Amino acid sequence: MTDSGSCYRSKAFNRLCKALGIRHVYTKPYTPKTNGKAERFIRSGLREWAHAQAYYTLEERKKELPYWLHHYNWHRPNAGIKRKPPISRSGLDVNNLSKFHS
Repeated sequence: MTDSGSCYRSKAFNRLCKALGIRHVYTKPYTPKTNGKAERFIRSGLREWAHAQAYYTLEERKKELPYWLHHYNWHRPNAGIKRKPPISRSGLDVNNLSKFHS
């Protein structure tokens, strides 16, 4: 989820999302609630993944991203949703998703 900044509307960004199998969702214009959620996720990612430790190479940092995203979505309590992880809001039966959860 991003705002509708020109960098996120670019053909290159949209091609990258498509190549990675990412469904890109835009926040609603002039909606601080959703924009705030996107900004908060970015701040968390920077603090807890990108700058959490010293990486020797960009490749090393990139390898850690899927692990951090899994932790963030499946295990990390979120204060905005009663200390539950974001996956709890998906509507999926998280007890039957063990093949995705580790």
